[in-house]
Amino acid sequence: MQDSEEFALRRAVIETARELNRRGINVNKSGNISARFREGFLITPTGIPYESLIPEDIVFIDLKSGGFTGKRLPSSEWEMHAEVYRARADAGAVAHCHSAYATALACQNMPIPAFHYMVAAAGGDSIDVVPYETFGTHALALRAAEALQKKNACLLEHHGSLSLGKTLGKAIALLAEVENLARQYCIVRSLGEPRLIPADEMARVVQKFKTYGRQPGDKE
Repeated sequence: MQDSEEFALRRAVIETARELNRRGINVNKSGNISARFREGFLITPTGIPYESLIPEDIVFIDLKSGGFTGKRLPSSEWEMHAEVYRARADAGAVAHCHSAYATALACQNMPIPAFHYMVAAAGGDSIDVVPYETFGTHALALRAAEALQKKNACLLEHHGSLSLGKTLGKAIALLAEVENLARQYCIVRSLGEPRLIPADEMARVVQKFKTYGRQPGDKE
């Protein structure tokens, strides 16, 4: 029997997945959501519409063994989530989607440079593109985890975008921000050669983002 903490987190994973669609940054069953839980993580199952999910559909993955428990099969990208959690002890949630503008840039192997200071929300002075690997493979999982060792979001070539956060809310908020930046960048490029913020200024902005939005009493 699930305890109340696990049940609540399963419901939160489902609600977060549905929120991706409500925000218009994901379509149908594409993408996946997970949250760290004890010695592993809870992740959306493969092939089931988010609106049809119930808590029992969410799959638990053991990070040590890679085994899973539940009545459903996990998302085809479960290894990508697992490798990100292994690489980033501070990650409490991982989110992946196929949003339109971020995916368009990823398909053209076009990183998002420092055209706007909000690029620093992803943890650096650019949002990089992970080289293409077949979806659902260990090779893609390793490449994605490597990209997120020092940054909090990336684009996946010919695929979509990926983010992490301390909470489910922060993970999808960053995914939404990446999509917004991708859209803005596409518009900027239509106006001419993008004007970029100097590297030294972006370094200052990245430092400021480490405490951006934090309120008294917030945990780091």
